[in-house]
Amino acid sequence: MSTNNRSNTNSLPFLLMGIPGLEALHMWISIPFCFMYIMTLLGNSMVLLAVRLDKSLHEPMYCFISRLAVINLIFSTAVVPKMLGVFWLDSRKIGFEACFIQMFFIHTFTAVESGVLLAMSFDRYIAICNPLRYTTTLTSSRTIQIGLLSLARGASVMTPLMCLLTSLPYCKTRVIPHSYCEHMAVVELACADPSVSDLYSLIVATLLVGTDSVFITFSYGMILRSVMRLPSQEARLKALRTCGCHVSIILLFYVGGLLSMYLQMFSFGLAPHVQVLVADFYLMVPPMLNPLIYGIKMKQIQEGIFKLLGKLAGLSISQAD
Repeated sequence: MSTNNRSNTNSLPFLLMGIPGLEALHMWISIPFCFMYIMTLLGNSMVLLAVRLDKSLHEPMYCFISRLAVINLIFSTAVVPKMLGVFWLDSRKIGFEACFIQMFFIHTFTAVESGVLLAMSFDRYIAICNPLRYTTTLTSSRTIQIGLLSLARGASVMTPLMCLLTSLPYCKTRVIPHSYCEHMAVVELACADPSVSDLYSLIVATLLVGTDSVFITFSYGMILRSVMRLPSQEARLKALRTCGCHVSIILLFYVGGLLSMYLQMFSFGLAPHVQVLVADFYLMVPPMLNPLIYGIKMKQIQEGIFKLLGKLAGLSISQAD
């Protein structure tokens, strides 16, 4: 294909199908999706405000939790509003550039979240295994540097992938059999060999997830070993509760991500709408559940949210008077 024809083809918008085979149920399907998005916005905003306004929560662990809340908000907002537009308004058209920008945000902040989860495991490792060095090791400046490093890592590995994908000609069809610009669904529309981008994405995903998973597993293995040596049962339970919260988030993120990825790569005889729904729920359920898990399992976050709600209730009463 000539360069001119390729550029002309790639300037055309894509069309999102929504959930293949369930188009007649889009309005009903949108109800739980909309509910989950509202809960994501409210829950993560509450966590952010609680950590921001309560000085007792200005510790590295809660800073990492607030960054996870920011990631959840960006992650969801990059996908859900357009998805609801498809379900409610039949607004299927998405521009070529907008499609890859959405894809960039999804993959970049997936990588950033993995980096933040790794940082959280390191935070708990230092706090439990080397408590005397905690304040000197994890200073405010270092937590900021870790956050920026996670963001830079995610953006730097995803930028080459986006360059490879946007350079491909898309001339088979403009219809994406998905409710957002999912990587593999978009690549299947290319009429050139995508093996280079496929190899790159596979290597990057394996290195990022594999490396982070190994270090996270090592950290929590050392933590468990140290916790079992604590003389006080109350201290052991407190440490396990805090780590249990983090492990719940980690399992939700990695197990859900791997399940979604493998179902997109290998159909296993499943209907297309099942694959799409699994991918959609992976993008929506963890961001909604993360603040709920913190609220249930972390007393400090609970207290911070209650203080915030108390301040908001007092403010509304004073305004009414």
